[in-house]
Amino acid sequence: MTTCLRILDRDALPTPKDEQWKYTHLGRALGARLLNVQPLAQQQILVHKTVGEICKEPEKIVWKGEAGNHYQSRFEIVLEDGAQATIVEFHEGEGAYWKNMSTEIVLGANARLNHIRIQKDSVDAVQTNMVHISMERDSHLNSFSINLGGKLTRHDIHAVLNGSGAQCQLNGVNLLKGQQHGDTTIIVEHVAPHCVSNQFYRSLLDDKAHGVFQGKVHVHRGAQKTDGYQLANTILLSPMAKMATKPELEIYADDVKCSHGTTTGALDEEPLFYLRSRGLNESQARMLLIQAFIDEVIGKITDSSIQTRIKDMVAEWLKKQLN
Repeated sequence: MTTCLRILDRDALPTPKDEQWKYTHLGRALGARLLNVQPLAQQQILVHKTVGEICKEPEKIVWKGEAGNHYQSRFEIVLEDGAQATIVEFHEGEGAYWKNMSTEIVLGANARLNHIRIQKDSVDAVQTNMVHISMERDSHLNSFSINLGGKLTRHDIHAVLNGSGAQCQLNGVNLLKGQQHGDTTIIVEHVAPHCVSNQFYRSLLDDKAHGVFQGKVHVHRGAQKTDGYQLANTILLSPMAKMATKPELEIYADDVKCSHGTTTGALDEEPLFYLRSRGLNESQARMLLIQAFIDEVIGKITDSSIQTRIKDMVAEWLKKQLN
């Protein structure tokens, strides 16, 4: 899960021959322009909350990209025992660039983190984000990611639940069009007993977009009373769009509740017909059904103002694609 991307040699970059990068061809996406650019000085941001610190207002972090640059960025979030925080991470930029990020999230006992990631990079950008999460006893993570931008994006999450009672919620929305490629790859390791993890992702793919969801729950020996769940649903708005899914369960304990599910297809015609029979035109009916499809995931965001902002982004995207 921690494949090194620092060597700008096309032959050394991960390709679909590497099982962990099965659906994502990074070397092809980068091209010669960015492969030959020396990385800028490493960007680093640290958010550190001390024992018992409670932050009531969301904290905003902005990562920007400029044409022709290669960024080696590190983002670290540390919440000590009992700390609480909401972090909103925003990505934007112009032109062709590569953000090669490393994100580290460390949650102490009873820590609570709401992490919202809004990815609106340039349509010519490449972003690879390797995320490692470590959770101790009774800690809670509620993570939401919306993926709108980028030519190729890879959001690679490796979460380790080390302490009993930890709860890890990983939710996301992918809105892809044109020839965008969006890859979400997740491994959640249940090391301690009595832990809960949920992976809930929904995607809309239009034109020739390509989406990927690879999700895995790994239950170690001794991690009894584990509750692990995965669900990935995709609606294809175009017959040329493609979705690749690979849900996995690897279980070495005998007292667990684990499940996974995935669906990919066009919009269901039956509810569409029902809404049209109630007086809505086809465009209105499609918009209503698709918004409801996405809103179920957005509803996992606990901050109402951020939730409203995300809904507005989705509505704007849908109006452009469906009208």
